[in-house]
Order: sequence, then C-alpha cells, then structure tokens
Amino acid sequence: QVQLVESGGGSVQSGGSLRLSCVLSGYTLYGKCMGWFRQAPGKERERVATIEGRVLRNYAPSVKGRFTISQDNAMNTLYLQMNSLRPEDTAVYYCAADSYAYCSGSWPHWGQGTQVTVSS
Repeated sequence: QVQLVESGGGSVQSGGSLRLSCVLSGYTLYGKCMGWFRQAPGKERERVATIEGRVLRNYAPSVKGRFTISQDNAMNTLYLQMNSLRPEDTAVYYCAADSYAYCSGSWPHWGQGTQVTVSS
C-alpha cells in the first residue's frame, strides 16, 4: 500500500520559514517525478514545485526564489523548504508522486495534506 505522509506545517508570521516533509512508504521516490501542491480555501489546487531526476526543479512563479524542493533517497523523503513566507502562501500543502521519472501529470499518489498558515 502506497502512503505519503506530510508533516511540518504550522502557523508562522510573515517572513518566517517552514520545512515540509513527505515520507513515502510502499513506493520509492527514487527515479520518480515528485511534487508539492497547495490549495487555499475557495481556490483551485496549484502546483508549487516539482523535481525530476533529483536535479531538475520547477517552481511556480509565485514561490520561485523563496521555496526549495529537495529529496533524500535514503530516507525516501521529499522536502519543501519555504522561506520568506507571505500570507498568500496560506494553504493546505500536499505532496504527490508521479508514475514516471518525468512529470507526466498523472500524479496517482497523494498525501493527506498539511496546513500552513502565514499571518501578517
């Protein structure tokens, strides 16, 4: 059974930092495209960052330069380091695993989400 479990969310003030973690079980992230998404109340889910082949990273324009996606293959864990947080970053953050080494957009596996709240 594939499980993705996020942690690290919380409440911070504007300008603060958080690091989200996503631990995978029953599925290896090595050689797979992995991603972080977020969904704010009343808004559509947004892709925040993806990583392919451990080095090819893509970011949403709104987070580029502030967020960093990374992975630890030995720990089978995906991370999202979030710096210079803004109130508009407030959302539930989800990690997701693609079926392929490239980001095909299929995203068959999702975590349960972790809440991030940024106050001004």
